[in-house]
This record gives sequence, C-alpha cells and structure tokens, in this order.
Amino acid sequence: MADNMKTDLICKAIDMAVRRCPHQEEVTIFHSGRGSQYTSQQFAKHLKNYKILPSVGRTGVCWDNAWAQVLQRHPGRTNASTPVVYPTREKAIKDVASWIELTYNHTRLHSALGYRTPNEAEHELNSRKQAA
Repeated sequence: MADNMKTDLICKAIDMAVRRCPHQEEVTIFHSGRGSQYTSQQFAKHLKNYKILPSVGRTGVCWDNAWAQVLQRHPGRTNASTPVVYPTREKAIKDVASWIELTYNHTRLHSALGYRTPNEAEHELNSRKQAA
C-alpha cells in the first residue's frame, strides 16, 4: 500500500508476490484493469522478467474484475460503499493484510478453484508437487 498508484508500486507488489508464492513461468497470469500503471511498458517488462503473462480487462466490462471486488470490503462493515478512515497508514496495511490472510484466503470459495478456498487450492497444489 502506498499514497500513489504509480507503476513502481505495482512492480513492488509483483516482486512481493513472487517471493511469497511460487509461480509457473509462462502459465501464471496477472489480470488487471486498464489503468496506466498496468498498461505501461515498464510493467510489461517487469512481468516479462518473471515470465508472467499479462491479461487486461475489456473496456466497460466490469465482470472481468468482479471477483476482485471482494477485496474492497472490510470486515464487519455493513455498507461496502462507505470508506473506512484509518488513524494511520500502518493500521490500514495491517488490517487489510490480516483480512486477506486470515479471512479471505481461508473462507472465500472460488468457482474457478472447484469451490475451494485459495488456501485449499494452494495446499493441494503443493501436495501434488511434493508427491511428484
């Protein structure tokens, strides 16, 4: 999280994701909207260095990113359109990271994952790799 939406921030997020989660070269896909930070040459080169395939949503088609909208919700909120005001950036970062790691990845069922959570799908993938 940062106070900007510059390409460098997105590149740092990709770096962090690659460090934390193994990816398959030429198989892993990064899907985004059409923001300039995602369509820049700098970001394209960054993905290419990791051999991550870019995917950009179609103009005016909100369904492309509908699954990601859950990340805009906040635990305990009854009205997702009301912004949360945090006392500090650090508190916001901790709250969002905690919600993703402790709630979303453990409870959100994804149809693309056979109605399993991200953690269940990752565990199965890692089990298969160890067995092979």
